Amino acid sequence: MKIIRSAAALGIAKKVITEAKKPENQAKIKAGAEKLKERTRGRRPQR
Repeated sequence: MKIIRSAAALGIAKKVITEAKKPENQAKIKAGAEKLKERTRGRRPQR
């Protein structure tokens, strides 16, 4: 059972990496990362 689970995880990881290499998806990833950074900057507690 573990072999099947590992093979499935490997297949999913390969698909994610392949999609992330595409230029149109890179732009979406960068935009999402910037949005996440902006959201987390406002939430940091003051020391």
